[in-house]
Amino acid sequence: MISHLFQSNPPISSFQPLDLSKNNTLLTKEIYQDLAQFSAFIQESLGDKKWGMGGYLEDRAIYEVYDNFETSVQDYRSIHLGIDIWAEAGTRVLCPLDGIIHSFQVNAGLGNYGPTIILEHDGLGEKCFSLYGHLAIADLEGLFPGQKILAGQVLAHLGTSAENGSWPPHLHFQWIRDLQGNVGDYPGVCSARDLAFYAHNCPDPMSIKLD
Repeated sequence: MISHLFQSNPPISSFQPLDLSKNNTLLTKEIYQDLAQFSAFIQESLGDKKWGMGGYLEDRAIYEVYDNFETSVQDYRSIHLGIDIWAEAGTRVLCPLDGIIHSFQVNAGLGNYGPTIILEHDGLGEKCFSLYGHLAIADLEGLFPGQKILAGQVLAHLGTSAENGSWPPHLHFQWIRDLQGNVGDYPGVCSARDLAFYAHNCPDPMSIKLD
């Protein structure tokens, strides 16, 4: 599934696994609360690889610096529900599977998705959805709900830090069974209290097999 998101279907071996979990002692608060240092950390972690990848159900401390990840019970959402693919801003994102535009919007605010597109799919035996976050704002121009998007078609591009919620450029890709009535947005991070539900509703994108 992941390789289908990018031109020439790069093999998984060309993606550098990145650890942004609480267990990575090299990723300190001093680094992740500062965009320039965080961006440099990502670039150094990539080594000689073009792509970085990881994060499904990863428990991360990086969200503690953003107010929008706080909850009503005095904790914060910290478990990442999709896969992040780190690459240069402007990198093309392809549609991995025939679908239609369900919804889209700019989810504004520091730490948020920024420009976001959600596709609806019927090609895997059940209706399901894919979410693409941290895009370029120009990618939302001309879209409309119900618009057909074919597998392999350019869907969007990775946004800059100035438009993607103030993150180093990357794609947040998430597979969702039930949007629960959400439009243009869906939680990409959950608290440990809600993990069982979200792990079921948002399966690992790496487990989705395409022909």
